[in-house]
Amino acid sequence: MFESPEYPKSLSESLFESWFETGRSSRIPYTYLLIVWDEIEGKYLPVFVENRNEIEGYERYGASPATQTVIAAYDLYSEGRVL
Repeated sequence: MFESPEYPKSLSESLFESWFETGRSSRIPYTYLLIVWDEIEGKYLPVFVENRNEIEGYERYGASPATQTVIAAYDLYSEGRVL
């Protein structure tokens, strides 16, 4: 996933799928999975949020000098991309 010059690095499909399972099996009722790029660690991280308005609290990749930026956001249950 994310295999293009627009993104800093590719992400393995199996790791991506495991994040959906982790979010759905959590005791906290998460609704969204955010794929976050951590500039310092040089890797993608999963961030789970309950409400769509929490997504707005993260900077978009390429739009900020922040060390962690959102690459994409997905609905945990439909697996559809929302950002």
